[in-house]
Amino acid sequence: MIRIEHIGIAVKDLASAEELYARLLGTPSYKREEVASEGVITSFFQAGPNKVELLESTTADGPIARAIEKRGEGIHHIAFEVADIRAEMARLKGEGFVLLNEEPKRGADNKLVCFIHPKSANGVLVELCQEIGPA
Repeated sequence: MIRIEHIGIAVKDLASAEELYARLLGTPSYKREEVASEGVITSFFQAGPNKVELLESTTADGPIARAIEKRGEGIHHIAFEVADIRAEMARLKGEGFVLLNEEPKRGADNKLVCFIHPKSANGVLVELCQEIGPA
């Protein structure tokens, strides 16, 4: 693991949350992106060396909508940058962690991603992410 890449925050209303976080962090969102495969629209903020990702569900039954229904708005996941996502997935699987996907998927912000089940990480949804290099 290289560093914390970002903290994901589940929100009901992305536009309203963007206004709030722009005021809170003193900077506007630098990127808004839809990840259709995850049923989410994301908005990223840079705060010094750190990033915050706001996530709004695009469907009433999507993963973010279900998370908000269960726990309300708030921190959804913590993401760690890795140099080699497949090697890190194999290492963590060998350590007994339960992965939510067997292969990395394309995520937001030009990343390959994989999630670790919260039940194997003390209730925290952990995301691994690796920058996708130029083609």
